[in-house]
Amino acid sequence: MSQAEPTRQEKFSGTKEVAEQHRFDVRKLEAYLADRIDGFRTPLEVRQFKGGQSNPTYQLVTPNRKYVLRRKPPGKLLPSAHAVDREFRIISALYPTGFPVAKPYLLCTDESVIGTMFYVMDCVEGRVIWEPTLPGMTPKERAAIYDAENETLARLHQLDYEKLGLSDYGKPGNYIARQISRWTKQYQLSETETIEEMNRLIAWLPAHVPAGERVSIVHGDYRLDNMILHPAEPKVLAVLDWELSTIGDPLADFTYHLMQWRMPPGGTGGGTGSLVGADLKALGIPTEAEYVAMYCRRTQRDGIPDLDYYAAYNFFRLAGILQGIVGRVRDGTASNENAATMAAAVRPLAQMAWAFAQRAGAR
Repeated sequence: MSQAEPTRQEKFSGTKEVAEQHRFDVRKLEAYLADRIDGFRTPLEVRQFKGGQSNPTYQLVTPNRKYVLRRKPPGKLLPSAHAVDREFRIISALYPTGFPVAKPYLLCTDESVIGTMFYVMDCVEGRVIWEPTLPGMTPKERAAIYDAENETLARLHQLDYEKLGLSDYGKPGNYIARQISRWTKQYQLSETETIEEMNRLIAWLPAHVPAGERVSIVHGDYRLDNMILHPAEPKVLAVLDWELSTIGDPLADFTYHLMQWRMPPGGTGGGTGSLVGADLKALGIPTEAEYVAMYCRRTQRDGIPDLDYYAAYNFFRLAGILQGIVGRVRDGTASNENAATMAAAVRPLAQMAWAFAQRAGAR
């Protein structure tokens, strides 16, 4: 009898020994932090989180508390990728507002300490859930968690980024067009095979961007497994992984979050999880239409008429992101042991993106 495939929860949860290619001088880091973080006590023990496909993420264990360190990976990197300094800036701006992020401690740009730039934040204790069907919970608990996710993203999109000192955190306007250009370039730099649907999308998407774009802080990778939930309550304690955050179109951000209602199950999405085929009513999870209505009510919108375009754009963008990871596997800089399996996901994502583009009018 063959062994069952591990669940996403089993595959990505918790910590492990630090991978060989991500090791550094722990005593050097210990001395650096002891001089700069109030109350930092030694000795320091370092573990690596299993998740964190882009930036290696470590748990720092000290006698009185735990911290989290996020760093740029070592080696050859794509331009503008792995912007841990941007992550530190956004959580430093959001933390004083009460928006759920971990408390930031310091950013280190001195590469001599551990080999690359890094930052340190608080280790928030709670639940990280990798399965969007929320196994083992009651329908009422599931409904409350989805409501909390929805409310948290709507709240982010209504913060005044200018008052938070983030006017220069991104270029306001033309966000989707700029994202298409960015991920086209990243895809082409990392390309390992010709995918006809990607080439068609690269031509069609920029010419059909919906009008009427609003501007807000966007997270860029908002999903269930990028947040820490309260250990017992349906409450978001911290939103994680701000590497792709900027000033942009909140609808692009929200419709990326909607992909779990459209993502085929079985790993095609490169680790994003899927609700397709689940009995949502029995589980207590809102349908896509119900979830859209919740968000629109919270953000004073009448609806989202261009969902098929946004789906095409987001599946294209995810294909571009995964191709970047495939490129890093090729170049020896990928930080996640599951990254190599993502190569097989790029073509199906591109094909799905093109199918949604055709529903939106592409020929």
